[in-house]
Amino acid sequence: MDRIKGTGVALVTPFKDNKEVDYPALEKLLNFVCDGGVDFLVVLGTTGEAATMSCDEKNSVVRFIIDKSRNLPIVLGIGGNNSSEVVNSINSCEFLEKIDAILSVVPFYNKPTQEGIYQHYKFIHDNTKVPILMYNVPGRTAVNMSSETCLRCANNLERIIGVKEASGNLSQVTKILKDKPDDFVVLSGDDELTLPIIACGGDGVISVVANAYPKEFSKMVNLCRNNNFIEARIINNKLNDIINSMFIDGNPAGVKYYLNRKSIISNNLRLPLCPVSQSCSSLIDELYKRG
Repeated sequence: MDRIKGTGVALVTPFKDNKEVDYPALEKLLNFVCDGGVDFLVVLGTTGEAATMSCDEKNSVVRFIIDKSRNLPIVLGIGGNNSSEVVNSINSCEFLEKIDAILSVVPFYNKPTQEGIYQHYKFIHDNTKVPILMYNVPGRTAVNMSSETCLRCANNLERIIGVKEASGNLSQVTKILKDKPDDFVVLSGDDELTLPIIACGGDGVISVVANAYPKEFSKMVNLCRNNNFIEARIINNKLNDIINSMFIDGNPAGVKYYLNRKSIISNNLRLPLCPVSQSCSSLIDELYKRG
């Protein structure tokens, strides 16, 4: 799946002051990241606050992004902790023919065993016809998909095309990279670990920071993929404090504040999320001034 490699941006959803979706701001953001050189778009993920959006809003946002995407590959987030409902949501999606892959998170809250995680993805695989990217993010799901379970899926389920790995565990990622099938895509789910993961053989990233710094982050990823780690490291070091500041008060609060500073979107989130604190915004202001 060569189209889902390089820099993917986990798009935020801009909101107006009344918390309705801000479509002019969304178009401005799309133009910004496309002009910045990202390789693919990830829609309705965690960063997009999909959990707070209605079905009608989700459909409207996806339709809008497809229309404005400049034919970039699109990965659509459809996940959950009810396996049957995930399958129903995928199969009833009106945009499947225009979507390159589905990003589906490890089931959250239920805390399944490793066997349960495997059977969840097998059930999705067996009952849908679309390429699936798994998404391992134990900080949000309360359960980690082990490297063994990931590789079991990779080797046994042909339409499981890859994984977004956000465990923060480099040892786990390197085990996957060592034993995965050649065509299985491994994407970093942590901006700050993108360089080392690509250095170990990873294929790219699904990035939060690329919303606000698409040109810089895409250049860093491209340098890594071309084995130019000396230049890539310079960019990565410049972005490191910015990346860390984005997550002090959670995602997407931090990146939305940066995008507001760049006059691309308003600094609005939907409850239970809220904007960054005064201390965090002061830090971001300082980092932003430094360039």
